[in-house]
Amino acid sequence: MSNSELLVDRSGAVAVLTLNRPEKRNALSAQLMGALVTAVVELDADSSVRCMILTGTDPAFSAGFDLRNLGAELAATRTLSRSDVPAQYGLLASHDTPLIGAINGPAVTGGLELALCCDFLIASERASFADTHGRVGVMPGGGMSIRLPALIGIDRARRMSLTGDFLDAPTALSWGLVTEITAHDELLGRALAVAESVAQLDPEPVAQLRKMYDEIGALSGPDAWTRERRYNREWMSERFSSELLAQRADDIMARGSSQN
Repeated sequence: MSNSELLVDRSGAVAVLTLNRPEKRNALSAQLMGALVTAVVELDADSSVRCMILTGTDPAFSAGFDLRNLGAELAATRTLSRSDVPAQYGLLASHDTPLIGAINGPAVTGGLELALCCDFLIASERASFADTHGRVGVMPGGGMSIRLPALIGIDRARRMSLTGDFLDAPTALSWGLVTEITAHDELLGRALAVAESVAQLDPEPVAQLRKMYDEIGALSGPDAWTRERRYNREWMSERFSSELLAQRADDIMARGSSQN
């Protein structure tokens, strides 16, 4: 599954996908995006994979699409999105397996949109974030105007897009773009630890929770409450097991006691 531009490694039930064009600051070529989409689809179909991590080879997470060949790369990427893969939202194919972003350096424009495809982000102290669509004169098509304001608020998202200025990791944390910051050398280990916590859970309710967050996050007010209650009723009537709940409650209590 690995190739020279995308490395795929396994650590138990966790798969680590690494963008590997360091000489190009992991710029998103059509070849790299094709390999990434294919890898996500294949890993998502593998029941032994319970969580995925997306990161980059230093010094960057991704500088986005190569501006010198932007038109050709975007056209090739759009062709990929119409190929025989599940429906795409943003830059990646739809998938049930959680995906954690381990942001090891700058994530810029298309690279930021790719990061925003992840369920949540853990950042190295060296991470930074920018949306330079306005500076280069192109429009976002990978979810920037949807996912970014959902995370940091519409005014902060507008500020990022209208200025093209970089956010450092502490600002990204305070704004809610990332969930935590680690020392650079500890980033992958920390992401693996969080991924292993995800991987311990039953994948069926995890997939349902991801679906709920995706769908309900686009709603507001009574529509959001109504949709959540509908999901709750359907799950509890069709899939809930009191015996399994009791077993999981014991497991959670035992785990909590071991961490005290």
